[in-house]
Amino acid sequence: MKMRCFHCLLCAVVLPVALMAQETQPKAPAKKRPPNPSLVAIVDTPGLPRVLLIGDSISMGYTLTVRKLLEGQANVHRIPQNGGPTTNGLKNIKKWLGTGKWDVIHFNWGLHDLKFMPEGHRQVEIAAYEDNLRALVDQMQKTGAKLIWATTTPVPEGTLNPPRKFGDVLTYNQLAAKIMKEKGVAINDLNAWITPKLAEMQKPQDVHFLDSGSEYLGQKVAQEIRAALPATAK
Repeated sequence: MKMRCFHCLLCAVVLPVALMAQETQPKAPAKKRPPNPSLVAIVDTPGLPRVLLIGDSISMGYTLTVRKLLEGQANVHRIPQNGGPTTNGLKNIKKWLGTGKWDVIHFNWGLHDLKFMPEGHRQVEIAAYEDNLRALVDQMQKTGAKLIWATTTPVPEGTLNPPRKFGDVLTYNQLAAKIMKEKGVAINDLNAWITPKLAEMQKPQDVHFLDSGSEYLGQKVAQEIRAALPATAK
C-alpha cells in the first residue's frame, strides 16, 4: 500500500515537470515554402531592352517559358505577385512600374475580376472593370513603353471553385478589346490561341493549365513581345 502511494506521489510530481519541459523546448522552425520560380527577381543584362509581365497565375505559368524564349533578346521581368483583379492593380501599379525604363509591357486583368464572391456578386463588376482598366492603361502609357494586352483565357463550363461563369470571359474580353483599340494598344489574343487546345492543355474543371498549356501560351507571348521590341534588339 505504501509503495503504491509512493508511485502515485512520484507521478504527481514528475509528470507535470516533464510536461512543462516539453512545453519549454523550442519548436523546430516551420519550413518556408520556396518562392514560385516565376516570382524570383532577375538581374538585367546590360544593353538589352526591358520587358514587364503583369498578370495573374496564368501569366505566372508562362513567365519562365517567355524568359527562355527571349533569352539574349530582352530582360523579362514580372510583377512579384499574382496580379489579381484590377482593384489590386490600381493599388500597386506605381510600385510595379517603378522608376526604370520599360520597352514593352505585356499585361492582363480579368480572370479575378469576373470571379464570384461569397456574397453572390463578381469581385469587380463590368462597369467598374472598365473604369479601372482605362485608368491602368493610362498609367502604363505614361512610361512610354509599347503596351500589349492579353485577352483573358477561357473559363470552362460547369461548377468551379471559386465560381466563375463561362460566358463572362467573352463579355469582359470584348469590353477590354474596345478600350485597347481606342487607346492604340496591341492585342495578344491568348484566348483564341489556346481555345483549340483546351481539351489537352487545360486542367479539368479548372481555369489553369497543364505545363504543356503554359508553355504553349508562353510561345505566343514571346512571339508578340519579340515583334514589339526595338529594332536594334531584333
